[in-house]
Amino acid sequence: MVDETPVTERRVLLVDDHPIVRHGLELLINQEDDLSVCGQTESAVETLDHIDEMNPDIVVVDISLRGSNGLELTKVLKESRSELPVLVLSMHDESLYAERALRSGARGYVMKQESADTLLKAIRKVLAGGVHLSERLSSNMLREFVDGNKTEGEKFGIETLSDRELEVFELIGRGQSTRKIADRLRLSVKTIETHRAHVKQKLKLDNATELVHRAFHWVETNDSAR
Repeated sequence: MVDETPVTERRVLLVDDHPIVRHGLELLINQEDDLSVCGQTESAVETLDHIDEMNPDIVVVDISLRGSNGLELTKVLKESRSELPVLVLSMHDESLYAERALRSGARGYVMKQESADTLLKAIRKVLAGGVHLSERLSSNMLREFVDGNKTEGEKFGIETLSDRELEVFELIGRGQSTRKIADRLRLSVKTIETHRAHVKQKLKLDNATELVHRAFHWVETNDSAR
């Protein structure tokens, strides 16, 4: 006998500042019998303004948003809707941001370079109450926990940066100019310059050259550890 029990669709809210990305994700998710997209937003403000009417079961959020930061949005959602799970889907490497995402209240982290199947599995795992991280990152985090492997002063210094400051710092290390960073994060050049100044102050760097060298070394070190 064929089981005719209707499948309960779980509602997914997409938060990303690129319309093409949101559209592609919606097409992917809506093909699934047990998942459907209940709405799309491009910023933290828009998300918080409309989340009640969309009533999602899970929020899939990017880190870089229009005028805001996905990890800050995750923190707000954790405080205001502790029962609503958040899955971070981002272009940023998980080795740099996944731990921050979990500390912000996210229940998982998926890089945009991963397969569609990985994303769907992650959504279902988080909806079921689990936490999704790649096998590699899970192993690395467990090893750090067991070994107590916290890199002395430099890692402590990096950890003082805000989520947005870390984004800017990473992009500096990848050779991006202030203008390109501003365009990429959809912020003003003045705002990026302010973030650069804060990073220099927190990391006790004297000038822009030291900032670039420190950022390049940090990105190179993290990339080689992947």
